[in-house]
Amino acid sequence: MDAISYSREPSIGVDEFIDVLRQSGLGERRPIADSDRIGRMIANANLIVTARQAGKLVGVSRALTDFCYCCYLSDLAVDRAYQGRGIGKRLIEETRRHAGPESMCLLLSAPGATSFYKSIGMPQADNAFLYKRER
Repeated sequence: MDAISYSREPSIGVDEFIDVLRQSGLGERRPIADSDRIGRMIANANLIVTARQAGKLVGVSRALTDFCYCCYLSDLAVDRAYQGRGIGKRLIEETRRHAGPESMCLLLSAPGATSFYKSIGMPQADNAFLYKRER
């Protein structure tokens, strides 16, 4: 079996992003039926870190950052067939590395994923506020 390779990519394909969202379970909370919107999500992210095996996208971190103060990790998705191998943790580490040591990293957990973030030792904030999306 080929090793998992991690890299920062300027963009990824809409179809492969939708596929990994679907395969990870995160697709339930993302507009995967709207490929135009998914394309805009990719185009407007300025930090995309991927995990690939033999070229196939098996995990992705999609973030927005200024590289000096803040980083919002909007999507962390790992194909269920690849979960439990440390890929999600490594994607977070790589995202933080690329965002820089001066940046904090914030993410909003999917309801079923909070135990994962706790298990990798990610600090939990209790001071976040949120306006929900209108659509």
